[in-house]
Amino acid sequence: MMRRIIFVIIGCLLLIGLTLPGCVPESDQMVTLTISSTIGGSVTTPGEGTFPYDAGTVVDLVAEAEAGYQFVNWSDNVGTIADVNAASTTIIMNDNYSIGADFAAIPSVRYNLTISSTGGGSVTVPGEAMFTYDEGTLVDLVATPDAGYQFVAWIGDVGTIEDVDAAQTTITMLGSYSITANFVRKPTPMVAGGYGHTVGLKSDGTVVAVGYNAHGQCNVGGWMDIIQVAGGYEHTVGLKSDGTVVAVGDNAYGQCNVGGWTDIIQVVAGRQHTVGLKSDGTVVAVGDNAYEQCNVSSWTNIVQVAAGANSWHTVGLKSNGTVVAVGGNWAGQCAVGGWTGIIRVASGGHHTVGRKSDGTVVAVGRNDYGECDVSGWTDIVQVAGGCQLTIALKSDGTVVTAGWNDYGQRNVGGWTGIIQVAAGMTHTMGLKSDGTVAATGSNTAGQCNVGGWMLT
Repeated sequence: MMRRIIFVIIGCLLLIGLTLPGCVPESDQMVTLTISSTIGGSVTTPGEGTFPYDAGTVVDLVAEAEAGYQFVNWSDNVGTIADVNAASTTIIMNDNYSIGADFAAIPSVRYNLTISSTGGGSVTVPGEAMFTYDEGTLVDLVATPDAGYQFVAWIGDVGTIEDVDAAQTTITMLGSYSITANFVRKPTPMVAGGYGHTVGLKSDGTVVAVGYNAHGQCNVGGWMDIIQVAGGYEHTVGLKSDGTVVAVGDNAYGQCNVGGWTDIIQVVAGRQHTVGLKSDGTVVAVGDNAYEQCNVSSWTNIVQVAAGANSWHTVGLKSNGTVVAVGGNWAGQCAVGGWTGIIRVASGGHHTVGRKSDGTVVAVGRNDYGECDVSGWTDIVQVAGGCQLTIALKSDGTVVTAGWNDYGQRNVGGWTGIIQVAAGMTHTMGLKSDGTVAATGSNTAGQCNVGGWMLT
């Protein structure tokens, strides 16, 4: 009987114990998981809200970011989360937990665009500087040339430019880029003269020539991208849009050895020498130097150079309106030291001519034929020098001359509509506003046969 009583008591005690808190088997205990998220995304597994689980359950968690946002981490009761920095992870439910999925805006990737231009124009949209843009931004580009120049192409980091040959285009910012708008001078129609030949520059940058061709000085048919031409005694020089120089004809003194020249902005040709003005205001020269006509290496601040087809001297106009000259000076053609207020110079065979800012003209040197008798001239916009001849273009498009006229090289009285003049040895040329050319003087080699030319 006593044994039965003891078993009953033990059974009751076990029953009472199993009903006490904490004595329920763990697998039967329920816990809750409360899930929320910040702006920029959501928890897609199991969702957002409060969810009941059996204690010990491993719950999958998946957080998904919205466009423009990224998952950062899980926060709050994260002690049993496998990886708080992973958007897809798990949590072990050992208790009641509240967790949050934190999102943040993706920082914009930003790139620098550095814009510049060569001389002769500017980038007007967006400007010239360093600009910063978000990745993928489509940036408008507009390159605007100065008067007398034309846009050539965009150069540099041009891989995402829509059209590198268009002055108005776009660039897509997929990296940091540096680009440059490249401009060159427009080919401006002009004429030039040598001993017995005439050269014409067309508006498309090609060149024509007629006259004496014993040394190939007229072999310019293949020239392209030329922006200025000059005629020497028996050679022809062309300045290209990229600042390099070409030359054909007599090369007995090396006057055509210009292949290595760069950054040239103007060329002139003397009797047997060639001169180039560089963009930095210095001067280079090759060819005959018997009279030191090529001794120009020390010149600085030069804005224009001159040499004539029959000249043994070189003239340079400085930025302050004064003039320098080297070479043959037996007639005083280099005596220009006192000149001021000059804005254009020209060289004849043995004389030098300067146009002043007020439209008047000065001249020094040989005057056997009155080629320096120019003191009464007014309203002059351009001057040129020939062999013992001075030619000047007036603002009304007419032409005046002084000097030697044995070959009729001064017979320009009826010329009108002229926009540029030039002189050869014994012939004179005038470019008209309609692109045609007039010529007078010696025509022994056909140097005046320009009636069919159309340079525009």
